[in-house]
Amino acid sequence: MRIVAGRHKGRPLQAPEGLDVRPTSDRARQGLFNILEHGGFTEDGTSPLVDAVVLDAFAGTGALGLEALSRGAARLTCMDSEPRAIAVIRANVATLGERARVTLHQADATRPPPGPAEPCSLAFLDPPYRSGLGAPALAALADRGWVADGALCIVEVEAKENFAAPSGFTSFDERRYGKARFVFLRFRT
Repeated sequence: MRIVAGRHKGRPLQAPEGLDVRPTSDRARQGLFNILEHGGFTEDGTSPLVDAVVLDAFAGTGALGLEALSRGAARLTCMDSEPRAIAVIRANVATLGERARVTLHQADATRPPPGPAEPCSLAFLDPPYRSGLGAPALAALADRGWVADGALCIVEVEAKENFAAPSGFTSFDERRYGKARFVFLRFRT
């Protein structure tokens, strides 16, 4: 597993051993970020990655958030409930020299701590497939102040998994890459 593009292009990332963490494949991550950079998700047509405040929930390895940093995001918060995942993310952050721009939270995204002073403008949620945790986590994160009005949120689910957007979120696109399906949503308060 590696960073696909940007200033850290080609740099390797660690992943925890075992099957508890299922990192998004390099191919799917590259497809997702190409969509973000060229999909016209902002009013002025620029990439939503530039200077973004990013939340990577169910972060696992931190690959989605670290890819965003590599491609121009300003700051990143990674949230995962597993201590092993947090340790791997911390190692990946150190390897990339990004300690100053990354905050780690060992927390359950469905019961997050109070949000930061500046909520995220871009959120990635990659819960375990078929867990049904994506929508409850989005709702909880929004309720606790983690998600800014107008934020772009991407939830990764298994390709055939049902997903219904929670209140305040509007789904406007979906893309499939192998076993993964990315659901694109916009949050409005």
